[in-house]
Amino acid sequence: MRFHLITNFTQTPRTRFCTLYNQQCRAYSPSRHPHHQLTKIRGVSEIPYHSFALLRRFYSSKPSNSTMGFLSWYLGMLERRPKLTKSVSSAIIYGAADVTSQVITMEPHDKWDPARTLRMAGFGLVILGSAQHLWFNYVGRVLPKRDVITTFKKLAMGQLMYGPVINSVFFSFNAALQGESGDDIVARLKRDLFPTLLTGLMYWPFCDFLTFKVIPVHLQPLVNSSFSYLWTIYLTYMASLQKAVPS
Repeated sequence: MRFHLITNFTQTPRTRFCTLYNQQCRAYSPSRHPHHQLTKIRGVSEIPYHSFALLRRFYSSKPSNSTMGFLSWYLGMLERRPKLTKSVSSAIIYGAADVTSQVITMEPHDKWDPARTLRMAGFGLVILGSAQHLWFNYVGRVLPKRDVITTFKKLAMGQLMYGPVINSVFFSFNAALQGESGDDIVARLKRDLFPTLLTGLMYWPFCDFLTFKVIPVHLQPLVNSSFSYLWTIYLTYMASLQKAVPS
């Protein structure tokens, strides 16, 4: 016991981060595969082989203790309160993306619309974070492998199932908060949903391939939300268009 306490006390932030990351990768891994074998890295911690590229930058760039401390804290929050952590992360990313979108499209006489930003952040907090948590865990259980064929199957599921549903919910949620009626929301979906899905085909397949092929399941919602930053700039622009006229 004494040796254990001394070891924990003398661990550096980088050591604690790598140890916690490795524990979570084992905990969230849906199955064991040969390429999931653990590899010693500099005698500090054991990292899953498929995640080495993700962490290599931490060793090559020698990040500060404060950065490693934040990452250790974030991974700890993912372990203790996964849904809440993912929801707050999504809210921050969606809010930031909307501010960026407004700055890009703003005319000289326009002002920042805080209500619009709150709507977008609210979508990330209330809906998207939990939806990502459930979706990526489900896909990880149904298709646990990481080979190329399985990754393409996950990608197809995302484009055919998750994408249409989450985008429909997004447009409906945003329109409802703006006071649009049911007929208005249906008209907006008819006008905006299909063009949005077509545009997404030029962006999301590449993002999803990297997410499913490289990223551990418990970090996939965060990476997906990070990719969503650029996508949401476009999405919030579409959602801010004038309401469609019911036919």
